[in-house]
Amino acid sequence: MTPPHRRRRPRRAAAYRAVRRVAAACAAAVVVVGAAAAGRDPGASGDLVLPLVAAVAAMAVAAYTSVRRRLRTRTRTTPGGHAPTVVRLDELDLRARRLLVGTDDCVRTSREELRWAAAQLGDEAIRGHAEALEAAASELAAAFGMRQRLDDGEEGARALLEEIVARCGAAGRRLDAEAPGFDRTRALERTAPGALEHAEARFREPAARVAEADGTLAELRGRYALSACLPVTGHDEQARDRLFFAATCLHRGRRAVDLGHTGSAVVHLRAAEAAVDQATLLVAGIARLASALAAAARVLPDALTAAETDLREAAVGSARTDLRTRIAHGEAVVARLRRELGEEKGGPGTGGRGVLDPVGALRRVEEVAAGLDRASRRRPEGPRALDRLERALLVARSSVGAASDYVTTRRGAVGCEARTRLAEAERRLRAAERTGASAPVSAPAPAPSPGPASALAAALADAREADTLARQARQLAERDVRAYGTPYGEGIWTGGAVLGGILLGAPHRPGAPEGHPGDGGPAGYGGPGTRARRDGGELFRTERPRRPSARRRDDGPAEPPAAGPPDSP
Repeated sequence: MTPPHRRRRPRRAAAYRAVRRVAAACAAAVVVVGAAAAGRDPGASGDLVLPLVAAVAAMAVAAYTSVRRRLRTRTRTTPGGHAPTVVRLDELDLRARRLLVGTDDCVRTSREELRWAAAQLGDEAIRGHAEALEAAASELAAAFGMRQRLDDGEEGARALLEEIVARCGAAGRRLDAEAPGFDRTRALERTAPGALEHAEARFREPAARVAEADGTLAELRGRYALSACLPVTGHDEQARDRLFFAATCLHRGRRAVDLGHTGSAVVHLRAAEAAVDQATLLVAGIARLASALAAAARVLPDALTAAETDLREAAVGSARTDLRTRIAHGEAVVARLRRELGEEKGGPGTGGRGVLDPVGALRRVEEVAAGLDRASRRRPEGPRALDRLERALLVARSSVGAASDYVTTRRGAVGCEARTRLAEAERRLRAAERTGASAPVSAPAPAPSPGPASALAAALADAREADTLARQARQLAERDVRAYGTPYGEGIWTGGAVLGGILLGAPHRPGAPEGHPGDGGPAGYGGPGTRARRDGGELFRTERPRRPSARRRDDGPAEPPAAGPPDSP
């Protein structure tokens, strides 16, 4: 590829040749005029030559300056130029990915703190801030939709990426503009004692449910297959981690209030609130999975019966090879699930352990039905289709909920791909739920034009796609967390908070190592320019005494020892 300075040389040479031609023409004019004057009056030629030479020189300098100015204007890369530098596509893609992740973090964190404000002040007090958040969330959802289209192979990558950057920027600016007003509304510096009491009361709820969650997990592992429990693997440990962090922050926040250090108290309060939110989410995820598995186990026998009926009806008069193959595959799947269902109820060879995943079994039944629809060229309709949709929605809600919990509580490590798949899964699930809520129960009359039957078919497709995308999002998020490694650094007690995106990795002083746990304070309501406004400083760093005589600080609920507020005695 020819360098830019090489491409500009021909244009400059042509311009300089034009300047030389102008100068030569002016010099020739001087000679002609001088000769004519000499012919008329020999004494007057000397008087005319010097002014003409000066005029020619001025014209040449002016022409040269004008040409240089035009060349600089055409080739400059500053915003005032006519040909700005075009950002490379890979750089634009990287920028769009980073903005999507950052804006998603802003929206999630803002939504969390807004719930705390609503619980203390009421919905009416935070209505304007909620509207700003929803506007930002709408921009973000549109940006994620464009990213999904790009990942699906849609053409026009540059236009899509530029639109993603623009929408993420608009969302961030909307939240940044609202953050000062939100701070005035919540006024944590003034209401810190009451806010701490509220946070302590909320802390006791997930803390009391951890033991119950342990029992629920043990029961699920004994009743169902291991694959059924995978969506909540590690939830109990992560919940304890967040609760330990929250307890430490609440203790330090209360101590800071007693000492009159309101700024430190607010920083610790916000960190504790975020940790309590994540612990509550993790504990609730275990209970939600138990409910989904129980509901799936209840409807699974009816789903198997309906699948067997569909297979028998399709087998009548089926002459096509592909259809017979599809029927045979469906019959094998249903027969295997029947055997597993019988074993789960206490058949021989179980050894007291369940071998069935009810949610996964419903997923396989729906795959059989969808494959039969395609092979027989039919579209689902009527009460049977509505029953299928309800079962598909049960599966999709379970998958989307589990993926959302995982991304939310590990968002410090999760990248753009997982978030994009999750956003698309949530969109597809909402579309399927809207159709299911408005679909008629009675079977519509067959018609070639789109109608209720095609709407039901589209809803079923959306539910299946939501389930698939959610499972992809979970796999991608797990990959990101494995690649991220252990974020514990110097302070073991802050590791889960860094992984969960509660503590930000922004350096708080020049020369500090970037991304170190505790270098940034807790995230709050706001966009990329305001969400890190509560700087943690050394509040979340493990104490490293500089002198052997340094006094030990015992301001945490348990080990490991950690530094208290830097302004405390």
